[in-house]
Amino acid sequence: MTEVLFILIVIIVAYVIYVIVSEQKTTSTSAVNQAKSEKPVEAIKQSTTQSAPKIEKVAAVKSAGSATSKPEPAPATQHAGKRGLKNPKTGEVATTSSNYRFTKRWIKEALVAEGLMGKVYKNDELDAELEAMIKSAVLKLEAIDKYRV
Repeated sequence: MTEVLFILIVIIVAYVIYVIVSEQKTTSTSAVNQAKSEKPVEAIKQSTTQSAPKIEKVAAVKSAGSATSKPEPAPATQHAGKRGLKNPKTGEVATTSSNYRFTKRWIKEALVAEGLMGKVYKNDELDAELEAMIKSAVLKLEAIDKYRV
């Protein structure tokens, strides 16, 4: 019983020391931050008032230049260049795995629904020939517009 009491006292003392040290660190860093923040605020206020006319001139030049130049092409989608499939029901985009075991369930079901595979295979049913057939079926599934990213 005394051993348990001793362990509890040691834990409580360690916690109290930890709290005291962490409070000292926060108060010392906040005092330093307050001292540093007073001077930069004045410098920032002065620099913004001087640079404001320059920003207006730059914005005017850009707007005038964009009216005469050709329209820019639309930005590429965020998934451009990535291999993946889009679930038409939920809109989820999943990258296609090179291993059938790590492929999401809805992709396996889509392979069966599109007639690219006969059934959803279990992990213990897979062999080298079947995996090659699955990879070609996944490539065909990626080519279908319904599942394209």
